[in-house]
Amino acid sequence: MVVLLMGVAGSGKTTIGRQLADELGWKFADADDFHPPANVAKMSAGIPIDDTDRAPWLAAIRRYMNARLSAGENAVVTCSALKEKHRAVLLGGTSDVKLVYLRGTREVLWSRISGRTGHFMKPAMLDSQLTALEEPVNAITIDIDQSPAQLIADIRSAVAA
Repeated sequence: MVVLLMGVAGSGKTTIGRQLADELGWKFADADDFHPPANVAKMSAGIPIDDTDRAPWLAAIRRYMNARLSAGENAVVTCSALKEKHRAVLLGGTSDVKLVYLRGTREVLWSRISGRTGHFMKPAMLDSQLTALEEPVNAITIDIDQSPAQLIADIRSAVAA
C-alpha cells in the first residue's frame, strides 16, 4: 500500500510523512525530491509552476509509487496534489493508494511556512496554492490543527479502516 499525503505548503506533509513512515517501518518519499531543477529554480524565484512544469514531476512520483507497489513494498509519499487532475495521475485508479488530505486554515498554514528557512517554497506563494486547491472529495481528510502524534494516530486509524 501507498499512503499519499496531500495538501498545500505548510500542511505538514513532510514532517508527518516521515514520522508516519518511521512508525510503520515503511519507505518514505517527498515529492519535492522529484522536481526537475527547472521547477525548483522557478519556485525559488517566487514563480509558481504550471501544469506543463508539473507533468514530468507527477509522472516521476507515479513511477516511484508503481515501483513500490510492484515490489510489494509499503510507502508514504507526499505531494501537494492540488488539483483533481493531478490526483488522477497519482492515484492511477488503483485502490492500493490511500489519499490523505492534510487540511488547515490559511492562518495556521501561514504561521507554519513564514517561519521556515532554506525551503524553495516562499510564504508569498501560499495564496496561489490555496487559490489552485481543489479540495478532494474522496480522501481521508485530517485537520492539521492538532499535535503531530494525534495527526499520525488519526491517519493510522483511518487508513486501517
